[in-house]
Amino acid sequence: MKWNLSQGKETVQIAYVTTYDAFDVKQWSGSGSYILRSLEAAGVQASTIGNLKEVDLPFVSKLKRAFYTRGLSKKFLKDRDPSILKSYAAQVQKQLDQMETDVVFSPGTVPIAYLKTDKPIVFYTDATFAGMLDFYPWFTNLSRESIKQGNRMEQRALTNCTLAIYASQWAADSAIKHYDVDPAKVKVVPFGANMSCDRDEQDITRLAGQKPMDSCKLLLLGVDWHRKGGDRALEVAKQLTDSGLPTELHVVGIEELPVRSPLIHNHGFISKKTQEGRQQLHQLLSESHFLILPSVAECFGIVFSEASSYGLPSLATRVGGIPTAVQDGKNGWTFGLDDSADAYCKQVRRLMSSRAAYTEMALSSFREYKDRLNWDASGKRICELIDEHCK
Repeated sequence: MKWNLSQGKETVQIAYVTTYDAFDVKQWSGSGSYILRSLEAAGVQASTIGNLKEVDLPFVSKLKRAFYTRGLSKKFLKDRDPSILKSYAAQVQKQLDQMETDVVFSPGTVPIAYLKTDKPIVFYTDATFAGMLDFYPWFTNLSRESIKQGNRMEQRALTNCTLAIYASQWAADSAIKHYDVDPAKVKVVPFGANMSCDRDEQDITRLAGQKPMDSCKLLLLGVDWHRKGGDRALEVAKQLTDSGLPTELHVVGIEELPVRSPLIHNHGFISKKTQEGRQQLHQLLSESHFLILPSVAECFGIVFSEASSYGLPSLATRVGGIPTAVQDGKNGWTFGLDDSADAYCKQVRRLMSSRAAYTEMALSSFREYKDRLNWDASGKRICELIDEHCK
């Protein structure tokens, strides 16, 4: 079959495969749902395959898990066990046999690693197994068995797929470095913002013009104070205040903070699912001067896309996929993990000393959102790649 999505000659049918309910916004911070909608908005017709059942581990695997977790105090990742992965693949295959589709698409490698089909397989995710290893807390102190199984799964997914699309250059580079894969089928498409945006440049100019320049609001969004670099963010707020620029650090996503400071305003968890929650986030993103996220580990950071949609410059670390989300001088700045708080403060003070400079950076941040950090742009680019590689 031949089709050209970009010219609209035929409607492309995709099977959208997830282990969970693709419409559930609570799963993966809603990204699976947003990716699905972005593809449909770009012109494909999608049928979902999800809510896959997780079978029990076989007896031998249970023994291994007990040995590693109880005997060696190592983590055993159940969802990397071949029996689980083969069961997922069988469930997907059973549903594929009952539908007509041109492409199998998954926002992840787990459900398609062991899938055998003559249809092109495309996956879109934010990290490789090797990239996550000893990077995120859940992927540290893994058992030797889980490391072996995780890498084997990742290699199978890369071998089986026609396209491996990652949210960042960091993840794409990791795939090429750690696995046997043709670099030609590894692509990068940034994640969009998991919130609606009807703002234009006039709105961004207005928002920037309303912010006071003799005081500063920093916004930290995240659920893990330590992984998100909360201590460094607080240090930046203190140094700015001590230098004569009164600064507040507004924190969202953490119910109980491990530190106390009069500079911190903790808003706890705010849900995007309620109108009240969305209004709270809208106000915080509208009124803050900078998003600050000095993360020690981050695969991408959709919050950077969301901040850019408000013209909010980001201050972050050069780790993981952040340099794809935050590009220096365009929608913020990235810093080394060992850079001092003073490096952050210099950029803040430079922009806060000139409303014109701040407004221009706000507009530049918004343009990054409009050009590449929104789901419409991501969906269109993915469909272009499918059109080029999956005929």
